[in-house]
Amino acid sequence: MHALTGFSLVSLLSFGYLSWDWAKPNLVADGPGEVGEQPSAAPPQPPHIIFILTDDQGYHDVGYHGSDIETPTLDRLAAEGVKLENYYIQPICTPSRSQLLTGRYQIHTGLQHSIIRPRQPNCLPLDQVTLPQKLQEAGYSTHMVGKWHLGFYRKECLPTRRGFDTFLGSLTGNVDYYTYDNCDGPGVCGFDLHEGESVAWGLSGQYSTMLYAQRASHILASHSPQRPLFLYVAFQAVHTPLQSPREYLYRYRTMGNVARRKYAAMVTCMDEAVRNITWALKRYGFYNNSVIIFSSDNGGQTFSGGSNWPLRGRKGTYWEGGVRGLGFVHSPLLKRKRRTSRALVHITDWYPTLVGLAGGTASAADGLDGYDVWPAISEGRASPRTEILHNIDPLYNHARHGSLEGGFGIWNTAVQAAIRVGEWKLLTGDPGYGDWIPPQTLAAFPGSWWNLERMASVRQAVWLFNISADPYEREDLAGQRPDVVRTLLARLADYNRTAIPVRYPAENPRAHPDFNGGAWGPWASDEEEGEEEEEEGRARSFSRGRRKKKCKICKLRSFFRKLNTRLMSHRI
Repeated sequence: MHALTGFSLVSLLSFGYLSWDWAKPNLVADGPGEVGEQPSAAPPQPPHIIFILTDDQGYHDVGYHGSDIETPTLDRLAAEGVKLENYYIQPICTPSRSQLLTGRYQIHTGLQHSIIRPRQPNCLPLDQVTLPQKLQEAGYSTHMVGKWHLGFYRKECLPTRRGFDTFLGSLTGNVDYYTYDNCDGPGVCGFDLHEGESVAWGLSGQYSTMLYAQRASHILASHSPQRPLFLYVAFQAVHTPLQSPREYLYRYRTMGNVARRKYAAMVTCMDEAVRNITWALKRYGFYNNSVIIFSSDNGGQTFSGGSNWPLRGRKGTYWEGGVRGLGFVHSPLLKRKRRTSRALVHITDWYPTLVGLAGGTASAADGLDGYDVWPAISEGRASPRTEILHNIDPLYNHARHGSLEGGFGIWNTAVQAAIRVGEWKLLTGDPGYGDWIPPQTLAAFPGSWWNLERMASVRQAVWLFNISADPYEREDLAGQRPDVVRTLLARLADYNRTAIPVRYPAENPRAHPDFNGGAWGPWASDEEEGEEEEEEGRARSFSRGRRKKKCKICKLRSFFRKLNTRLMSHRI
């Protein structure tokens, strides 16, 4: 159990709770009876589904969580709908997106380690039936706008081959908000904005948040409300680089911390983009038969202006600050509105939930790890979910103080893993940076303030928390409840027996944008895919054969591999 060296004055501060419209600002109201809203009527089925995903937005970075950032649209939509306050996502980009679109845990798609990098011959497994493909089967028109980040080395991996009728956005993990350039290392840079399967050179120069909101509105304007629509808007905001139109920065000119100031401006701009999409839903006749879902993709990056306060940890970690998500559902179809739900919900649950709303069928028999949680959200019933496997990552740096013996012979506690069962949460291995980081509202924090919220000890590899009673993960109960630890370690072992091998291939130099006209895009054919897998297998066999003779070289390589992993985790 950790002990805190003191109690920070920051925890005593109270943060008050506190609009771009490029189209027609005076047509957007803030309450009932808005312009464009249709009279109530029995809605046709199935509903239009609008899923809005933000990137790196912290748990504290929304008005209704007491933030210093203005988000009036999100606050209003959440207040009129159902706030999800027991909602979980994954700690980094690719895993959350893969679980959203497949309804499966990472261990069941081979994507349990890190993210898909631009030069890796890897993508969302092609044998998986995606959410938009299931919705197409149900008669939906499907459209995606924004960040893909699920691989693109073959054309078969592209969004338009995975269930979306149209696509406008970026394929990689982060791009410049205006130029859409992305560098994956020194000198490995390329343009990344695509429309369908073509490079959208002509759209460069437009701020991505505004561009994506405009495209979403255009889709709604050109689509018939009589045909069900699935619109997936995956904003790049508020991922780095920290860039915002000047008018939003001006609102936060008194904010001392420069990174927080830029980040806040980006969040507010994104909030107004959501307002414009909502306005378009009402103007073009979709709203009364729509379900709007808002979700973040992982915890905020605290070194880049984000805040998960008062939760522990940040993006890239399995502490609550990395995996507790922002989420709400806004819809005229909700049976019980204007409330907060404590039902346990995970990002994998959207797959069966939305397929069910569309009139389709999806269940555990299809290999899904998600549950249909619509009755829990709409009617306030109990959630069918009782546990969440946050992840098992056998490739992540093993914890020095972990062992099979430390896991009662059930589980090697050096392996990074996290699971929640009922009210209990267990972490093993190295969960990631585990401090409590107050909102960075000042230009520079005194070092003594940081030290007051730092962990007193890290010489362990097992943590146990009662998350219902201790959502801030301040009281480790692993030593007091070995019975619970044993039970959860056994559940990890059960899950691990169902895991498929990790797919994390070496980077391919042919992915360099210079070989694709200066843009990121597919580079491999079906034949090359087979050859790459054979070469990978031969390389693994060769390395095993030489391991004993070259042990010193192996240790050196291992050192640099671990160093690179740590450096990249900060970059992510």
